Amino acid sequence: MNKRLIISLHVAIWSILFLSPLTFINHADFNFVRYLMMCASPLSLMVVFYVNYLWLTPRYFISGEKRYYWIINTILIIAMGIAIHYWLSFTHSFFNDNRPYHHKPGEWEIGFILLRDIFNLAIAAAIATAIHLAMRWQTSENARRLAEAERTEAELKNLRSQINPHFLLNTLNNIYALTAFDTDRAQEAIQELSRMLRHVLYDNQRPYVNLSDEVEFLTNYINLMKIRLANNVDVQTSFELPDACNIQIAPLIFISLIENAFKHGVSPLLPSYIHVKITADEGKIVCDIENSYFPKTEKDRSGHGIGLAQVAQRLDLTYPGKYEWKKGTNEDNTKYSSIITIYDTKLCYH
Repeated sequence: MNKRLIISLHVAIWSILFLSPLTFINHADFNFVRYLMMCASPLSLMVVFYVNYLWLTPRYFISGEKRYYWIINTILIIAMGIAIHYWLSFTHSFFNDNRPYHHKPGEWEIGFILLRDIFNLAIAAAIATAIHLAMRWQTSENARRLAEAERTEAELKNLRSQINPHFLLNTLNNIYALTAFDTDRAQEAIQELSRMLRHVLYDNQRPYVNLSDEVEFLTNYINLMKIRLANNVDVQTSFELPDACNIQIAPLIFISLIENAFKHGVSPLLPSYIHVKITADEGKIVCDIENSYFPKTEKDRSGHGIGLAQVAQRLDLTYPGKYEWKKGTNEDNTKYSSIITIYDTKLCYH
């Protein structure tokens, strides 16, 4: 909480308590000295409160030396309760108050009044301890959240740094293959690559980018990946975005899935297919990728990538509890599908 707000709350509460003795004074013959003498009761509450709030709780209760906390508090509260009782009795007798309360009380009445004052002081001590513990917990929680946010940001930066060289390596391999049989197309591919690198190097540093820019990046990437594909590979894309799209998304969140589709979905001999569909509306973003499945053998180490596990990690860090991911193969293990649905309208829209 803001320090000014905390101080204002303390001042307001104690002002009310210090004005409370006015309810026991006959306003017709108001005496300021008598009022000050009767303020001893809220003053004793204040003393017990701040002794606990500023000293006993942090010094003994939190540090684990609770025995001293209870001993000092017991002595303080009993001593203050006895002192305030005799002080108020002296105040009433000094001003010769004739109210029934101020007749000479019996022993049981004295005991009751004393217990009442001690109970009030104990409540003040308990409230002070509870407030201090609550504020300490809040401070620790804020520090934990800040550390968690910094850790999350560091992990996201690490994941993004892994994506960049991987993406560049795959793309350069495709352009290299293109130069062998179509130099004009290779030059066009290099221009496309420069536009894509701008997205990777600059937009990737921001937490969110416009979904239409991300789709354009994915389209260019798919076009470059198609360079090396044979005619027996069917690649289809479908992007359904709102007009004047202002949806925001974490950059490069889907690129690894598309890379995975080209890695495991293409056979040099058998008919293959890769279908990519991205749709978005006010409530969600859906990336649906389906491809034929030709899993690599353990000896095939081509196409090192960040892997599906790291995709899940990035989703957890960026959209915790606000996404759904369905993935897997069909019964005969010939088709692989991956569907990510992101439910995050507050973060996706500016």
